Amino acid sequence: MATRGSTDRVDPLDFTGRTVLVTGGAKGIGRGIAEGFLAAGADVVVCGRTSVDDDALPSGVDAAGRERRAVFVAADLRDAEQATAAVGAAVDRFGRLDVLVNNAGGSPSADAATASPRFSASIVQLNLLAPLYCAQAANAVMQGQDTGGSIVNIASVSGLRPSPGTAAYGAAKAGLLSLTTSLAIEWAPKVRVNALSAGLVATESADAHYGGAAGMAQVAATVPLGRFGTPDDMAGICRFLASPLAAYVTGANLVAHGGGEHPAFLTAAERATAPDA
Repeated sequence: MATRGSTDRVDPLDFTGRTVLVTGGAKGIGRGIAEGFLAAGADVVVCGRTSVDDDALPSGVDAAGRERRAVFVAADLRDAEQATAAVGAAVDRFGRLDVLVNNAGGSPSADAATASPRFSASIVQLNLLAPLYCAQAANAVMQGQDTGGSIVNIASVSGLRPSPGTAAYGAAKAGLLSLTTSLAIEWAPKVRVNALSAGLVATESADAHYGGAAGMAQVAATVPLGRFGTPDDMAGICRFLASPLAAYVTGANLVAHGGGEHPAFLTAAERATAPDA
């Protein structure tokens, strides 16, 4: 990859020879991120709790026309030892680790008034502690590399605004944003740490959550850009944040939400002033 002052015309988004670990990278947003890095020439490792058949792993064709497929590592990242082992497996396989994308996360809906302590602890472990464990292990590797490394934490707009129905999840994502800024300071200059706060993204789980195509269309109409984001959208942002194009970006939170949500007070005002109101 191009370094500062280089006169070579090197594509800064070419990750050939680089190793990328995407947690939760076998499906949803993580799969799109993994496939984006594969198409950019990277060696990609994905991990998750459930094993995936080789032919179902993320794949991509790079600029040289080579078909690439991710390597899978089974790990429950809520366990610090397993998180460390996942990072170690990537290094053992490819000899280095250049990019960590902390994507694994999520939460089912739950009433905060009745959510069990075990449920809440599990959500915080998955969405806050697991990224910390993975980041610690990745940093230990990256600090010893001449080129350092980049960590991208996949956060959520739920950490920036109220998150009714997923209160513990929103709180954990808010914590992840704080963690991002702290690690960026502690681990500079060798390791850059940034966050991507995703808004509405069209995945299989989103389709089920919003009641299928009709429900998603109604929700998409509330977004200024008129659509859900896609895993490809998130993948492009991750590649940018991990690339030399973002060499002076660390401790940042890039919010990708299509312009946000239509303000509720404007909706109420529009209904109140409508001719048939």
